[in-house]
Amino acid sequence: MPPQRVQQSEAVREAAAGLAAVERGTARLLQLVESMDDAAARGASALPGWTRGHVLTHLARNADALVNLLTWARTGVEHPMYASRADRDTDIEEGAPRSLWLLEQDVVAACGRFSAAATGLGDTAWQAEVTMTLGRVVRACDVPWKRVSELWVHMVDLDLGLGFADVPADVAERLIGDALAFHRGNGPSVHLTVGARSWDLAGSGPVHNVAGTPGGALAWVTGRGADGVTGDVPDLPSWL
Repeated sequence: MPPQRVQQSEAVREAAAGLAAVERGTARLLQLVESMDDAAARGASALPGWTRGHVLTHLARNADALVNLLTWARTGVEHPMYASRADRDTDIEEGAPRSLWLLEQDVVAACGRFSAAATGLGDTAWQAEVTMTLGRVVRACDVPWKRVSELWVHMVDLDLGLGFADVPADVAERLIGDALAFHRGNGPSVHLTVGARSWDLAGSGPVHNVAGTPGGALAWVTGRGADGVTGDVPDLPSWL
């Protein structure tokens, strides 16, 4: 009699899809880093006041912060993302001026630590609730998707020729939904249409009907401009 097939839980499937997307996004990030030199690393990013060194350092420290959440899920012992916002900001400022070689080694090592922390987590761990910054409670299976969001949005912020239109459409649509969930109850009411997909954002006031491409909508919901969306486009709260 053949062995019975064990069906994966929804949390395990969600985590697996997220981790696959993390792997693809990380590969693309490392390609961008390899295209840089020290002068480029010291150059301005698309984020006001941040060089590309700031962005790369933030991506490394974000990976470590998400490792803390995965450790929390695995052990049941609380591990906040950052000791404090001040510590987070100090780490980024101190890391930004490093050479490209050191920045790259830091990013590679931090990405490796995230991958290792996610390896072997089971259904119970992936279903565990953890708390992100600003008190946002998520399931651990959502954590890989938080990393995917950081990777793609900040790859665009590096201002090295990669734009939101380069984000795979299926990934962009997932990240749009996640970003809108972050805005829920903290801004205007929106009905957003992207191709055959649509999302409703519950907020205040009348509903704003907005449409766009996956990349254009992702740029808008993450505070990177509204050039890729049309309709009655409102201002959204800041996205972190």
